[in-house]
Amino acid sequence: MSEHQAAPPGGAPISRTEFIALMAMLAGTIAFSIDAMLPALPDIAAATGAIDNREQFIITAFVLGTGLGTFVTGPISDAVGRQKVVIAGSVIYSIAALVAAVSNSLEVILAARVVQGFGAAGPRVAVLSIIRDLYSGRQMAKIVSFVMIVFALVPTIAPSLGAAMLLVFDWHAIFVSFAIFSIISVVWMLMRLPETLPPEKRRPLRWDTLKSGTREVMTNRTVILSIVAQSLAFGTLFGALSASQSMFDQAFDRAESFPLWFGGIAAVSATGGFLNASIVERLGMRSVVGWAFAGLSALSIVFVVLFVAGVLSGPLAFPLFILFQTVVFFNAGLTIGNLNALALEPVGHIAGLAASLVTASATIFGALLAAPVTLLFDATMLPLVGPIGLMAILGTLTVRAIPTVRD
Repeated sequence: MSEHQAAPPGGAPISRTEFIALMAMLAGTIAFSIDAMLPALPDIAAATGAIDNREQFIITAFVLGTGLGTFVTGPISDAVGRQKVVIAGSVIYSIAALVAAVSNSLEVILAARVVQGFGAAGPRVAVLSIIRDLYSGRQMAKIVSFVMIVFALVPTIAPSLGAAMLLVFDWHAIFVSFAIFSIISVVWMLMRLPETLPPEKRRPLRWDTLKSGTREVMTNRTVILSIVAQSLAFGTLFGALSASQSMFDQAFDRAESFPLWFGGIAAVSATGGFLNASIVERLGMRSVVGWAFAGLSALSIVFVVLFVAGVLSGPLAFPLFILFQTVVFFNAGLTIGNLNALALEPVGHIAGLAASLVTASATIFGALLAAPVTLLFDATMLPLVGPIGLMAILGTLTVRAIPTVRD
């Protein structure tokens, strides 16, 4: 894609900078839907009578819905185009958000969050498919890195926006803001970005087409191992996210300052995307991911030793917790985008279907891998550091098994 290749009817061509910003905003639907909720979890628990930290499932329910939705949005986008999938997903997402906004039942909110996540899968898959329509290989990884930078900046402000809405309104307003955010994203896309999948390149939505495409994707060694590695990367990220607010509140009694600390962590972590963009073309996606997993593995082992020594329950516990969270989020900028690019490289001709299978599988398995962090939560760092460290070690081994052809 050249700097001015894509142009909307009657408008100036979209620049690469605007393209990246638009893709980041569409992808940011996921981050905003998770991070803006975090400050509201105690209020929702109080309003709904949630017990045993079950309000944390408001995060994992959304992630689960996203994973389920991702299975179908890609093949549909291969058949009808990327824009229609984004629009339909936004409508589903917004309606579910408004249902949650008028409810005081945890069960209804959780159901609405699953549906909301299902709708959010539309923009999520479309972003990867659109980028793959226009880029490939390390160039795709670089563009995804820039998208991840902007995407990573969402958590720097989302918790503060959520906290601000709690001061002026209450937690119901946060769900309304989700619908507004999604509508703005879709309008921007329709005004500035033409459809990237022309009719002659679309694949009919037929069973035999889906079956053959699925077989091609799921029998490719690079794709399968990339899915496993990405599942482990998502597991570390979702585990850290789900435990964040509870750790600040119950372990460190810093619930009020949580949005500021979380924003700071996200701001520092966003530099992972800058680092990846600057080195991935030279080193390759596989090498960068391998070193990132290895670094997190080593840090986790050190933290387990510190926990056994009692350091993680003393005065150094809070700064060490901040350090660990920052490294986990930083690693996301070095792993997730690269693994997506690596997985889609050999199957770019069916990018929508491939993006669905890759991201759906990785998201669902990542959410399941993160579950122990939530279920074992005891207001100490061991249930956080232990599972994340194990996933990082497995990720290191998985990446080493990916075929070594040039990426």
